[in-house]
Formats: sequence, structure tokens, C-alpha cells
Amino acid sequence: MTKRPLAIATTCALFLGLAACGKSEPAAEGAAHKPVHQHVSAYDGDIARGEKLAATKLPSGQSCVDCHGAGGVKPIDAATPVIGGQYQDYLFHSLQQYRDGKRDHALMTMQIKGAFEAGTLDNQGLADLSAYFAKQDGPLGDMARSK
Repeated sequence: MTKRPLAIATTCALFLGLAACGKSEPAAEGAAHKPVHQHVSAYDGDIARGEKLAATKLPSGQSCVDCHGAGGVKPIDAATPVIGGQYQDYLFHSLQQYRDGKRDHALMTMQIKGAFEAGTLDNQGLADLSAYFAKQDGPLGDMARSK
């Protein structure tokens, strides 16, 4: 009977010790907290921010809508894809692949990699752009949403 209270006390002491080890000191006043790893999914995007970002000039001097058109539905030429109404996760992962060099296009790879290297685009920005373009009423369709 006396073993049980001892086991509970030992367990509590262990958890308190682990909790104390996990504590971190508060950041210095005025210091910005920057997470080491920020997980952003394809569906974490903000449409309004994506709309603003789509019209923002990247370090190359061009914006998304310069080539893909307003809402991503009126590209400048037949070689530029319609992205308005495209699946959000497809857009997000395509942009990540341009950034990582796993998908190559002379202009898009330079645009996305350059914006990341300059610090003007991050994973949240990719999610925002994907959300904005996915919500546009474009000509794309499939069996679930035929046009």
C-alpha cells in the first residue's frame, strides 16, 4: 500500500523536472521571436493577402498578374498557363517545386527562387497566392466542377 504514493510522488517529480528542463528564458526586450521551422500547408493561405501579393512586383520587377493576368485567368500569351480556379494544393506545391528547383521553368524558377532569396516571399506567401488564385472563377474544370 505504501508503494503507490511513492510511485505517484516519483512520477510527479519526474514530470516537474522535465517541465523545468523544457522552459526557455524570455526573449530580450524588443527582440523578435522567429520560429526555427514554420509549417505552412496549402490551405493556410489568406485570399486578401494573396490578391495583394499577386500584384506586388517581385525583385525581378514583375508580378504574378503581369504574366498570368488579373485573377490568373487572362495570361499574356498561349504559353503562359491559366492558374485562376486551379486546385489550391496543386498551385502551392508547384510554387514550392519552383523554389526548390524540382520544377524548372526559365521565368518561374527565377521569379520564385529570387523572391525567396531576397526575403520578399516565404511559405506563407506561397499559401496566400495559392488561396487567391484557387478562389478565382477561371475556365478550368473537371468532373467535380465542370464548366
